[in-house]
Amino acid sequence: MIVPRSKHFSPRRSRLEALVNLVLMGGVVSALSYHCGLHGRLGVTRHAIALPEGKRLPRPLKIAFASDFHAGPPTHAGIFHDLFAAIATEQPDVLLLGGDYVSGPAANAAVMCPPLAACQPPLGKFAVLGNHDLSTDDADICRRFEAVGVQMLVNRAMTLPAPFGNVSICGLDDPWTGEPDAAAAFAGAGAVRVLLMHAPDGLLSLEGRQYDVAFAGHTHGGQIALRDGTPLVLPEGPLSRPYHYGRFPVRGNGELIVSRGVGCSRIPVRINANPELVICTVQ
Repeated sequence: MIVPRSKHFSPRRSRLEALVNLVLMGGVVSALSYHCGLHGRLGVTRHAIALPEGKRLPRPLKIAFASDFHAGPPTHAGIFHDLFAAIATEQPDVLLLGGDYVSGPAANAAVMCPPLAACQPPLGKFAVLGNHDLSTDDADICRRFEAVGVQMLVNRAMTLPAPFGNVSICGLDDPWTGEPDAAAAFAGAGAVRVLLMHAPDGLLSLEGRQYDVAFAGHTHGGQIALRDGTPLVLPEGPLSRPYHYGRFPVRGNGELIVSRGVGCSRIPVRINANPELVICTVQ
């Protein structure tokens, strides 16, 4: 029997998710939603980060970041096709994945593996886990992703190949349901540090450690929002509301970029919170 790693897992939550999936008719409802445009239209959001003079890179580093896929009954796989088509067009140097790959069983991650295998950014693919992943067999998700060339960063750092040997991707375990360990996540990191975490609440676990740019998801931008982008509902976490979507200066640290993510959680509908691929150029 698989014992989920999530601190907040309970049989009641599991039964509730199973009921929601039953109502969604195993993906029939999400297929209708996607084809009617109710998943939103995937777009590309661009950012540029200028490093301090002493940290300037030999050339711009193009990072692609995507999060919150929720493969399973709430999300039609067509949106993943849209995402990886956009990644192929952008041709990033590196791909970062921000967690919540599934809604429901870990086996739902299988739909993402063929496009991940075909996606070959020259500097690698890196991923952290989200709260939904930790509510199922996260080890199975890690095995599937590692088999298609994704480096899973659960409280560890990986340094990029040349000419970016001073750049490290620092992956933090999910701050809401996992066991984030900033000391381990930053151990051995280079001078330029890219923080990868599932939720903005990872900032609360840093204990003074510095990064140059951070990426998070989790909030979906509310998934259903007012026309001005104000979210109607946000997930757990004390930083989900102040950092619900966009780019934020963080006092005493680098900037934080929070994505609306790709898929749908619970219900297969997005309103005024379109899915997105984030492209960030760092130099």
